[in-house]
Amino acid sequence: MASRNKPAATGKREPAPPASYDDLRALFLNCTLKRSGEDSHTGRLIHVAAGVMRANQVKVQVVRPVDLDLAPGVQPDMRKHGFEHDDWPALRRKVMAADMLVLCTPIWLGEESSVCRRVIERLYAESGKLNDNGQSIYYGRVGGCLVTGNEDGIKHCAMTLHYALQHLGYCIPPQADAGWIGEAGPGASYGDDGAGYDNDFTQRNTTFMAWNLMHLARMLKDAGGIPAHGNQRDAWEAGCRFDHPGPGPGPGPALR
Repeated sequence: MASRNKPAATGKREPAPPASYDDLRALFLNCTLKRSGEDSHTGRLIHVAAGVMRANQVKVQVVRPVDLDLAPGVQPDMRKHGFEHDDWPALRRKVMAADMLVLCTPIWLGEESSVCRRVIERLYAESGKLNDNGQSIYYGRVGGCLVTGNEDGIKHCAMTLHYALQHLGYCIPPQADAGWIGEAGPGASYGDDGAGYDNDFTQRNTTFMAWNLMHLARMLKDAGGIPAHGNQRDAWEAGCRFDHPGPGPGPGPALR
């Protein structure tokens, strides 16, 4: 990849980024089943997206949840519900410090990993909490995903992950997913013997994802998040209906 503002392969100069991103933070959750110290194919693809962000001074952190003791459940701290250990409260602090959250997972039997599913459940555990504007605590943050494997399933996993993130309150920019899969059946995974490194579609989409996350995070941070009108639970519970028309007048003429 050509360096910024240096001639690219086409002979053209790459344009400078439209903004500064050095006050943004990104958290990549590598939901591999392999503990730290073991090579992760998903980690290799994370390296691409994280490299784009780091080149623009974004503060990037990569965490493998499999290294942690994340108790099963949908409560903020499962130690209060019978479990001796729960590392979610510590991981939650990293999640809440990040402007961008990227869920990254291998594909197993056509689905995201069990580790990834547990992370989503624990993210959901915080969904009852509100920010100072009465919105979900995840409002004003940006989400994306990376997927690797050697079977089909990237788009299916991306749909699942992006649905979960937006439902919790994250904003999803355009083209916020990327991945790589090899041939069906046993075979090379991303990075094995260089597999996938020269796949232009994967490299392009991973780069686009990184930039679109940064662009939207920049816009949201500068705007102070999502406007606090029409989405405040406490105001709704207090009786405010934000222009909701109320019960309909009954059946009308057939729509054509």
